[in-house]
Amino acid sequence: MLPPALLRRTLAAAARQALPRAGPQVHLATGPRQNNGIFYEIRTYDIKPAKMKEFLEVVSKYFHFRTAHSELVGFWYSELGAMNKVLHIWKYGTVSIHPFAPLCSLCVPCLLGKKCLPFLLGVYEWVTFQMKPGGPALWGEAFRAAINAHINTGYTKLIGVFHTEYGLLNTVHVLWWNESPDQRAAGRHSAHEDARVVAAVRDSVRFLESQQNMLLIPLQCSPLK
Repeated sequence: MLPPALLRRTLAAAARQALPRAGPQVHLATGPRQNNGIFYEIRTYDIKPAKMKEFLEVVSKYFHFRTAHSELVGFWYSELGAMNKVLHIWKYGTVSIHPFAPLCSLCVPCLLGKKCLPFLLGVYEWVTFQMKPGGPALWGEAFRAAINAHINTGYTKLIGVFHTEYGLLNTVHVLWWNESPDQRAAGRHSAHEDARVVAAVRDSVRFLESQQNMLLIPLQCSPLK
């Protein structure tokens, strides 16, 4: 049996599933609540540097207990922007089916028979925006326009956009995929010279309080690679 500390630290998370490959566009709810009943949970963990190898071994050993109860969207570790962090996203039909019980669902999670080792096939960028109070009704349209302007440049692929319902409100997480860090840098440099991107970002930044990002590498057990 896992130690109680590990049982309490559920590797559960959630967020928006990958959008269609054919020209994805961003859609944010601007009403009092989302019409989409799907609930996503995003979990991040700070791992002690000396314990990362041991952590991955525990994840690999017990992950199947967790995935038996919920749908895993993706599982990554940080490479740039923040170190010794892991982030994973879980999807639920509703909040009510979040697996707080039974206890076996609280075991540290990986797909049965797979090892959670680094799987280098592209890189993900996790960007967190702290927006001004007011919710998507205030800043949703401008934010969506800025995201779509980046999508239309074609240098990056949008995986998902997530707006918090619990925790720190008015927070938006955006997950991007790029072939490599160099490809991302070159694409962003080109996009920032595009007048349409510049105009959309300037409009959106009026509602922005802060932002930060991380470069993420998927583990082999991650459905998104």
